[in-house]
Amino acid sequence: MRSEVKAAVGGSEPMAISLAVAKATELLGRRPEKVVAKLSPKIIKNSIGVNVNGMEGAVGIPYAIALGALYGKAEAGLDVLNHVTPDMLPAAKAFVGEGRCIVKPSHSFEIIYVEIEASADGHEAKVIIAKEATHFMFIKTDEQILLDERWDLAKEYNRNHESWLNMQMIYDFAMEAPLDQLKFLLEGARLNKDVAQMAFNGQYGLGLGKMMKGGFEERMMGQNTMPRMISYACAATDVRMSGTRTKVFCNSGSGNQGIVGSLPLLIFAEETCVSEAKLLRGLALSMLTIIYIKHLLGNMSSHCSCVIASAGSAAGLAYMMGGNYDTVCAAIKNEIAALTGMVCDGAKPSCTMRMSMAVNGAFQAAMMAIEGICVPSTDGIIEESVDRSLDNLANIGRDAMLENDSMILRIITEKED
Repeated sequence: MRSEVKAAVGGSEPMAISLAVAKATELLGRRPEKVVAKLSPKIIKNSIGVNVNGMEGAVGIPYAIALGALYGKAEAGLDVLNHVTPDMLPAAKAFVGEGRCIVKPSHSFEIIYVEIEASADGHEAKVIIAKEATHFMFIKTDEQILLDERWDLAKEYNRNHESWLNMQMIYDFAMEAPLDQLKFLLEGARLNKDVAQMAFNGQYGLGLGKMMKGGFEERMMGQNTMPRMISYACAATDVRMSGTRTKVFCNSGSGNQGIVGSLPLLIFAEETCVSEAKLLRGLALSMLTIIYIKHLLGNMSSHCSCVIASAGSAAGLAYMMGGNYDTVCAAIKNEIAALTGMVCDGAKPSCTMRMSMAVNGAFQAAMMAIEGICVPSTDGIIEESVDRSLDNLANIGRDAMLENDSMILRIITEKED
């Protein structure tokens, strides 16, 4: 849990592009005349709709390339653009407008893969980042190869996504772990609440979280526990998906998964006076369930991560409402029955709408479980075993939906202006 649940700055995919371009530009020793980027589907999907570095008007991959080429500092790692200010944007717009950025899908099976070729005055530099957003795997300037670890990419891709975890193990750990070892989860949930507060006090992304706290919305929905859970989670997502370089509490490398796995539980505890001890155990249950699902799915799936992670949130909420192991399993199965098939069409501001659905679904799934309602094994992919139900969900998202993913990628990369 310590290795998968931690605070981190979001939006690493566009920053990986800018980092690779900045490094290629540094090797080239001059401003590139042309930059060709070959990117994995994950990098494309999670960069194409994001405000690069949180700058309004700098949306998508061409701006990640342009800003990296013109102003990037490779030595800063993923903070490659931290010094960039809005007055630098016109030059980046001109770079993009001149057609200097060419984006192509890569044929690598790596989930994280950024290949950059920058050229000018008859010279060329090539850089590959792969496996992790800051890991340089290949560096070449003209004909001189400075680094080559591409042999590592040729290793057989491991498609065995079995997990040594199971729900009974997760539940037992969450109930028995010393509370002082779980305190970091509460600190992370509070961090995400602080991020949400930024959205309430400013304007980020779609502004859905802030909108839900407006006078009209309060009259329509009331101001009680569930709307507050949704508004806070959406507000934190608004900030993250606006591209702002702000730390959020993440799960399995995803800020949105960390938000849905922690913030609704914190708001529920505050609204209903749940004890800190019970909140800590609920957070552990939620976060470990998400890790378990991600083990089964793999790092890249066609399922929307917001709604997938809501199964963990449902588990934690069911426990905090007074449920036992069977109640928790019922909540997870209820949420699986509702969420299966929700596709991911990339990281973008409208992900906050998925977050709204995820939190609402998690709350309803937990409430149903508390009332003794569980989707039966005769329905769809649900089985008596919660572990087999989760495995069915993973098989669909990891394997069966691959063609969906290809179609979505084609649609978002071939849109008409």
